[in-house]
Amino acid sequence: MLDTQWQPQCTLDALKRRARLFADIRAFFAAREVLEVDTPILSQGSISDPHIEVMTTTYTGPLAPKGQTLYLQTSPEFAMKRLLAAGAGSIYQLGKVFRNEEAGSRHNSEFCMLEWYRLGMDHHQLMAEIAELLVAVAGIDAGSIEKVSYLAAFERTLGINPHTASLEVLQQLAQQHAHYGEAETDRDTLLNLLVSFVIEPSLGQQGPSFLYDYPASQAALARTATDHEGHQVACRFELFIKGVELANGYFELTDAAEQRRRLLADGETRRQLGRPYNNPDLRLADALAAGMPECAGVALGVDRLLMVILGASNISQVMPFTLARA
Repeated sequence: MLDTQWQPQCTLDALKRRARLFADIRAFFAAREVLEVDTPILSQGSISDPHIEVMTTTYTGPLAPKGQTLYLQTSPEFAMKRLLAAGAGSIYQLGKVFRNEEAGSRHNSEFCMLEWYRLGMDHHQLMAEIAELLVAVAGIDAGSIEKVSYLAAFERTLGINPHTASLEVLQQLAQQHAHYGEAETDRDTLLNLLVSFVIEPSLGQQGPSFLYDYPASQAALARTATDHEGHQVACRFELFIKGVELANGYFELTDAAEQRRRLLADGETRRQLGRPYNNPDLRLADALAAGMPECAGVALGVDRLLMVILGASNISQVMPFTLARA
């Protein structure tokens, strides 16, 4: 019997719909005069995120005859921000990224990401443009799209203020809903558990949901601000459809010193967690110091978007070959 592992996993109709989606995305940005760019997949430096594992390879060519570790990009963000600082204007990129994480119905180690940066926009304006993209390329009803703050989401599902709730309350709720957290003393870990087990499943059931204004301690690469109730929040958002995260965006940090501090602090957190030190790419901080313009940026999982369009339950239904057949 012939081995059938050579065959693509998605149908030819799905492959055609994938090609159409790519074309529609490019048309969307062309109409807005947003420049398409193409940055390297391999980099000498990497991200510092404590919770994302990076794939590596070794270069042994003339530039490094003794061998040099190179990192496969988990996002084109750092390189794109260097282009922003060089005066590229509003830009987008549609291409492959890599993460060394689990395989599953929503995950593949190699996947397609759409990332874009819009000069002169904040995160709320960018959410509005994402809504326009969803309507244009996925046929989503604009009236079904909602925005809900992190605070409001916790209040309506758990009845607490996540910014002021005591550690004991968070521990009790994490134990109740995630069966974990009784001995956990890190607030963000407890909040993330509650988001994963309670908040996210409630989002995007009737249409796309934007969750915004995360705690300032979860700012990542976003700037911080004070909300209408006086809480320090991160100017960032995530987009969910039927409980599945589709996009992650920021009103971008432009403070070079703060960016350098966060990169180094995250790297130290990785050391403490016993995870590989990924040589954070400090050229990002140098680019910010040279003057990156104010902008908002977002990364969107294209394979997951296609899953929504086709009503697929597994990422293999929208990709020709996942890692299992690569």
